[in-house]
Amino acid sequence: MRYFIVAGNWKMNKTVDEAVALVEELNQKLTPELQGEANVIVAPPYVVLPQVISSLWENSNISVAAQNCHQNESGAYTGEVSAQMLKAIEADAVIIGHSERREYFKESNADIAAKVDAAIANELVPIFCCGEVLEERKAGEHFNVIKTQIEESLFHLTEGAFSKVVVAYEPVWAIGTGETATPEQAQEIHAFIRGIIAEQYNQQIADDTSILYGGSCKPGNAKDLFANPDVDGGLIGGASLKADDFIAIVEALKVKS
Repeated sequence: MRYFIVAGNWKMNKTVDEAVALVEELNQKLTPELQGEANVIVAPPYVVLPQVISSLWENSNISVAAQNCHQNESGAYTGEVSAQMLKAIEADAVIIGHSERREYFKESNADIAAKVDAAIANELVPIFCCGEVLEERKAGEHFNVIKTQIEESLFHLTEGAFSKVVVAYEPVWAIGTGETATPEQAQEIHAFIRGIIAEQYNQQIADDTSILYGGSCKPGNAKDLFANPDVDGGLIGGASLKADDFIAIVEALKVKS
C-alpha cells in the first residue's frame, strides 16, 4: 500500500536530553489535524534510539527509524549495529544507502542490497536511498546512475519483499548546499523510478511504492514538491531538527488530500 511519509533524518545531531525534548515537543504540537494522512518517522542517532522510542511509546502516530544497520546479525564488526539489535529495541524502520554512507563509508550497491535483506528479515521497513551527484547530473548520467543503484540494490527482491521497501530519491547536489531540485525535476525522477519498478515487477507494485524526496526540503518548498503526483513525501535533514519546521513540512503533505 502506498503511504504518504515524512521522515526526519537527524544525522549526527542531538544529545539524549535534546532528543527527548524534541520528540516531546513533536508529541505536544503534532495534532491529528496537522498530521492528516501523513506517516511521520524520526531517525535519531543510535545512542538515543532507546530513549526516543520510550518517549514515543504511547504515541502511535510517530515511528522511529535508525540511520543505518550492518548486514550481519552479529560478529567482530567494531562500531556497528545489526538489524536484529534494532528490532530488539522495537525500532520500526532503518535508512539504508544514504548518500553520506555511500560517499564517506564507501558502501557499495552490494553492501546496500545485503542491508536491505537484513532489514526485511528483521521486520524493519528499509528506507532505501538513491540519487546522483552534481557531476553525474551535469553529464546527463543521472537516470543511469539511479537505475543502476536500484537494480543492484533492490531488484533481487521478490515482489512480496519489495513491497516492504520505501524509496527515497536524493539529489546529492541539493543536500546541504542550499540548492533544491525544482518540483518539475523531482517529479521527473520520481516518475522514472516508478517506471523502472513497474518494468521489473508490475504497475500495481509500482503504484503501491512510496517514493520520497530527499534533497533540502523545507517548509517553504515542501508543498510545491509534494504536489507532484509521484512524490509521496520527504526524507528531511536539517529541517527535521526543529519541531516547528518539521511539523510545517508534515502539514504541507496535506496537499495530497
